[in-house]
Amino acid sequence: MRGVLVTGLILVLAGCAPGAQRFRDGDLRPSANPGQVIAIERAFARMAREKGTWTAFRHYATKDALWPTPALVNVEQSLKGTPDPAQPILWGPDAAWSSCDGSFAVTTGEAAFPTGRKSRFLTVWQRQQDGEYRWVLDQGFDSPGGAIDPDTISARVAECPPRVRGARPDIRVRRGEAWGSGVSNDGTLAWTTEIAADCTRTATVRMAGVGGMEEVFRKTAPPPAAPAGQSAPRCG
Repeated sequence: MRGVLVTGLILVLAGCAPGAQRFRDGDLRPSANPGQVIAIERAFARMAREKGTWTAFRHYATKDALWPTPALVNVEQSLKGTPDPAQPILWGPDAAWSSCDGSFAVTTGEAAFPTGRKSRFLTVWQRQQDGEYRWVLDQGFDSPGGAIDPDTISARVAECPPRVRGARPDIRVRRGEAWGSGVSNDGTLAWTTEIAADCTRTATVRMAGVGGMEEVFRKTAPPPAAPAGQSAPRCG
């Protein structure tokens, strides 16, 4: 099982493999680079602080990215016409998991809202044609709170599947999928989002280890409270 524990931001960034590169059919050599994903997650959070929360969410999301409100909806449509809040959401990653081929990665960490609410986020990142990562799914779960800029960030890469002689890697940048649940191009990283009729939401992440697929994340969000004078929302 290949995994690293990266301590300190300088080591996180210095320990990365070479930066983003443009991929073309026939010359892509898929590889994982969780350090790159951690750096992008931190850049995402920095843009939220400096330019506005929803400006940052729009910039780092794909056109087909989803988030729960409480059912899963398209982020671009959901944010249409929504101004940035006066105070940003603050967050930072404390763990990242990458597929063996680097086609997808997942980050998690603590977030703090201007209202004082604490949350643990879970974000699924997809590598794009230019080699950069953009997120396709983002969701949060209530948290007792924790460091939003930790000194230690865990980064782990899934076990690689056996190579098949003559087989070509799957280098597609997939679009328009139901990103609430999915799997990396090589099948070594998978995530699911289960939303019950009362909008209770459970997210899990699994990755390939030496003994097969193993669960590395599971969180459940309770049903959202009903707005004053309205009935509770339904998701099915």
